[in-house]
Order: sequence, then structure tokens, then C-alpha cells
Amino acid sequence: MPPTTATTHCIPQDINAQLCVGLEVHVELATRSKMFTNAPNLAHHHHYDAEPNTLCDPVVLGMPGVLPVINQDAVEKSILVGLALDCQINRFTKWDRKSYFYPDLPKNYQISQYDKPLCFGGSIDIPAHDETDTPSDTTKKIRIIRAHLEEDAGKLLHEAPGGKKIDHSIVDLNRAGTPLLEIVTHPDFTSADQALAFCEMLRNICRFLGVSECVMQRGHIRFEPNINVIIERAGQIHKTPIVEIKNLNSFKALHGAIEYEHVRQVEQWLETGQVMSSGSKSTRGWDDEHGVTTLQREKEDAHDYRYFPDPDLLPVTISDEWLETIQKQMPQLPHDRLRKYVRDYHLPNKQANALIAEREVCYFFEEVVSEGVDPKRSAAMLLNSGAKRANEQNCLISDIGIQPKQIKQIIELLDEDKIGSNAADELFGLCCNSKSDAEQLAQQHGLLQVSDHGALNDYINQVLENPKMTKAVEDIRNGKNQAIGALIGQVMKLSKGQANPKLVTEIIKNKLQS
Repeated sequence: MPPTTATTHCIPQDINAQLCVGLEVHVELATRSKMFTNAPNLAHHHHYDAEPNTLCDPVVLGMPGVLPVINQDAVEKSILVGLALDCQINRFTKWDRKSYFYPDLPKNYQISQYDKPLCFGGSIDIPAHDETDTPSDTTKKIRIIRAHLEEDAGKLLHEAPGGKKIDHSIVDLNRAGTPLLEIVTHPDFTSADQALAFCEMLRNICRFLGVSECVMQRGHIRFEPNINVIIERAGQIHKTPIVEIKNLNSFKALHGAIEYEHVRQVEQWLETGQVMSSGSKSTRGWDDEHGVTTLQREKEDAHDYRYFPDPDLLPVTISDEWLETIQKQMPQLPHDRLRKYVRDYHLPNKQANALIAEREVCYFFEEVVSEGVDPKRSAAMLLNSGAKRANEQNCLISDIGIQPKQIKQIIELLDEDKIGSNAADELFGLCCNSKSDAEQLAQQHGLLQVSDHGALNDYINQVLENPKMTKAVEDIRNGKNQAIGALIGQVMKLSKGQANPKLVTEIIKNKLQS
């Protein structure tokens, strides 16, 4: 992580300052329509580029007389996430109005869930970190308090389209009414790295479940850490007031904000002596440019929102049959795949994490393995030759055009010494633009190695007869095998790179060292 302003300060050595962080993670669900109306959903990929204020209807705008209707798909997607987090599912859940005024909240209230959340009481294990925040082989259990379903608010734009500066704000209600799942954890994190690991895992889970694309630049997943510090000094324990950092939409911002607050709260306590008390909670924003948090407002308590059951919406009862139908949609989750790749496929942790980072890449890798290809070689080829083409095309590895059977064919050609490693990479690129068999493409483009002993002997004899190679020849005769490289280079030049270097080496040794 890049350094933040917080790294220019330090906590006094006589203070033990234990970080204490809980997370609220907001996930926009990629349903086709919004939470309580059939207006198109901005979080669905079909509507990513909609013009401002074009995904609205009377329900979104809170017009008099309109009635909300529950989006069943949003409920089912939320239950899937709850099951993935080992939550209990409330068989009876209801909807509540959360009242507050904000310019991008047309109704002046948000339909949410207060005392009967859809999911509650779960947990998930994340990779643990030691005292230096280095990942270890053990895990740390993160407890989930609840995951409740609500509708998102709109968005305030502080610059005109195209980045033009303005002296006012523009309200865009396209996001208003989007199904929003809020996942709330216990304050179980003791470092920024732990919080980051959890959020990365949660994003991957949501992607694998197909409930959200979790594109952070589009606000599909947003993080709000609740942070305070337990300070021990001279045998006394002091707890700083809780600070909630609002609407972080990148892992860099999440990590930076937590690390900054860790130091800032200790410095504030040293200056003011303020500790946790009723009404002391505040919210702050993150200034990404300067790497600091800034005060926004004192935090409301639950009673300030005046929650009450929404009179226009019936409660939802989750039957055994419905829950069983949802459970059947559950795929193998990314963290389970990670364990399988490391334990059964013997992949390095870094490679395994790279493969599960994108759902489609993970599925593509498994297709290659299902062709009978060694998992370690499949992973290496995808994360080297595949990643190079994906970067060039600005797409996922799974979208570069090569087929699993072609990858198998390339590896077979390598095993049979029909191509070398450089030719294999070039052939990989050719396969991205053709459905032909790999060997056919290698033949067409002159990539197959020459392994005919007669042809190789001709090349080698020409090199051995070259006066410029006399010293190298003598060195090899005297057992200095490192000199073989010079002869092989000349043979490869004569053969236009097609000579089999392994056979060339054997023939030269037989000729000069027998």
C-alpha cells in the first residue's frame, strides 16, 4: 500500500493502541429492475451508461399515491449472499421506513429493514495476519451481525458531465431505488490488512454468486469502516469514540482510511482526552488526494431515524421450499476453490488468488484442467501468455479468444519437443485469433522444431567448420560445456530458429566429447 499522511506520525512507545474495526459493506445487486419498482436498475450491465435521471418512474420519485412492489430476485440474491456467509435466514422479515432528509433521497425516507433483517448471525474465515500483518497459514473468524436489504439513494454530482467545474451540485436519481444489500460485521478486525482481506473475499463471493458485478468505480460495492482504538497506558484502558468513514469505493481508500484513523485517534486522545460515550460517534470522509479523513457530522443514533414498519409493504415469509430452491443455486465459493487449488493442484497461493479474482477466468482455468492438462502448467500458461494478451486487449483472460483444447495442444507440442518455449508463446497468440488446431497453426507459421537428425547434422557441421568457432570447439572437447551455447546459437541462426536445441546439444556433445 502506498504511504498515507498517517505514516508521517507515530504512536508514542509507551502507548499500546489496539485498533478495533467493524465494517458495513453496501453491495448493489445486479437485478434487471429496482428494489420496489420495475424501473431499470443502474447496477445491471445493460444500463451502465444511462443518461442522468433517465432510470426513474413515479415510485422512484416518491410521487403521491404510488405503491412499492417487492423485487423477488433481489430477495433471492440477498439470501444467497447470506448463505455464503453462513448466516441464518429470517423466515419472517419485514420492511421499515428510515426517515432522513438528503437532496438525493426523493421520498425523504429510505425503505430498509430494522429489527427483522433478512440474514443474521453468520461468520466467515479470512486469512490471518501475524503481528507484522504478514499473511499466515491460519485463519481468523469474522462474525456477521446482519445482512439486510434496502434501497439505495441517488447521487450528487459536484461537477458537470465531462469534468467541467460548477458552483452547485447536480442530483442524479438513476441510482435511487437500486436494491442494496448491507452486510454488517462485528468489530473483529484489528488491522487494515484484515479488513482488506475480508472485503476482497466478499467481493469475490458476490461475483461468483452472480448477485453483483462489484465494479468499485461504479459504486457497486462501497465500504464504511467503524473505527476506534483501545488505548492502554500506565495500566489504564481508554476507548476512543467510534468514527464511521463514509462511502469508500476502493481498496486503497479503505486501507488508507483505517491506517490514518488509527494514528489520528490516538493523537486526538492525547490532545483532548476524549473517550467513548453516548452521542460521541461521528462520521468522516476520506480525502484520497491528501490521504486524510475529514469531519462530516456527528452520527445519529437509531432513534433519530424514526424507524417504523412500512405500511405499503407486506412482510415476507421464507418457506422451506423457497429456501431449498435458492440453496440449489449455490456454486462452489471462491475461498473453497482457493483451498482446492493450493491443496489439490499444488498451486502457489499467489497464482491461486490470481485465478479466483475473476469468476470467468476461474471457470476458464477449470475448463482447461478438465481437458486433462496439468493444473500447474495450465495456471502458468494462463497467467503468463494469457495475461499478456489480456493486458494488450484490455479484457479478461477468458475473453482473449483461445480455446481450452488449444491450450492442451500447445502443452502437448511442448512435451513432444515439437516446439520450444518461445514458439509456444507465439503459438498461444496465434490461437487467440484462430480456431484451428495448434499444430496446424505451428506448421503454417514455421514454429515446429526441426528434429530430423540429418538436417541437424548439416547445420551443426557447417558451424563446426566455421573458423570463428574453433576456440569454442576446442573448449567443448576439453570439457567446458558452457561453450556449447555459442554453437547452439549459430545452429539456431542457420535453421531460422527451428532447430530442436535439446537434440542439437546432444549431437554436439556426441561429436566432440565421445
